[in-house]
Amino acid sequence: MKQDATSVIDIHSHFFPPITQAEAASLDPERAPWLQVGDNEHGMIMTGNKPFRPVYSALWDPARRIAEMDEAGVDQQIMCATPVMFGYNYPIALALPWAQRMNDYAIELCAHDPQRLKTLAQVPLQDIEAACREASRAKSIGHIGVQIGNHFGNKDMDDADMLTFLTHCASEDIPLLVHPWDMMGGDQRMKKWMLPWLVAMPAETQLGILSLILSGAFERLPRSLKICFAHGGGSFAFLLGRVDNAWRERDIIREDCPNLPSSYVDRFFVDSAVFDTRALELLVDVMGEERVMLGSDYPYPLGEQQVGKLIRESRFSSQTREGLLSGNARRFFGI
Repeated sequence: MKQDATSVIDIHSHFFPPITQAEAASLDPERAPWLQVGDNEHGMIMTGNKPFRPVYSALWDPARRIAEMDEAGVDQQIMCATPVMFGYNYPIALALPWAQRMNDYAIELCAHDPQRLKTLAQVPLQDIEAACREASRAKSIGHIGVQIGNHFGNKDMDDADMLTFLTHCASEDIPLLVHPWDMMGGDQRMKKWMLPWLVAMPAETQLGILSLILSGAFERLPRSLKICFAHGGGSFAFLLGRVDNAWRERDIIREDCPNLPSSYVDRFFVDSAVFDTRALELLVDVMGEERVMLGSDYPYPLGEQQVGKLIRESRFSSQTREGLLSGNARRFFGI
């Protein structure tokens, strides 16, 4: 595996382990996710007895994943759970063993090639003490960080419980990836054309970031916190000027946020999953080249199909491309 300027680390990819229907039933026989495999190549994520999403073997077969990494020129890949696996809505007596089993599954997948495959844990956010314990346990068995959803029910990132968890991760040097899920809008307003993924997901991510900025949470959180937001931070970078203007013109925006919102971009990272050279250039300009990391959303169709191509073909200097492709990730995750 390369450790020079040409190495490539993909920090945002997903897995779905071979969860059996019986395992899922232990959480919820009607809605919990499991994997129905029709052959060695194709499968279906099921929720209870309902098809949820067609998938293919790279999600659960590490050998297939490594082969596709080789084809794409990816040296290391960091995997995290498909969000349908989170299990946030269940009693902690069910959700904690579920999260533990999913985290153990992830380590088993990485064992195929632990130098090239790394993983982020999931935690039961419905019980913050349990979430903190599981984050620490996961680190002890080999996870290099934790992935969380951007909210839990009506609790956004600035909720006191969420801040307790973020502080715990900062104190134990556990990096975080925040992924949008359970998107706003509902079935009535986002009824087709994948609008929840195209409109609500970017909005959810921006909501997560702004809840930390405008609430003043970043003033209270340790600077040692390593937190990254998926999908290029959603709509944050493009709309930051609107937020700064509102802060200048409306005192209710300044009520809990003592500094210009754009001054907080040094408190978090984003991945590069924006799919357009102009968007990537804006993102790097807003965030700074040291705070953007390659993330593909592999192996789903809405991910970057040629992992790293957007950065490789960008007009950035070779030094900037090296940081985006691997250097920033090495520093963020300590790998």
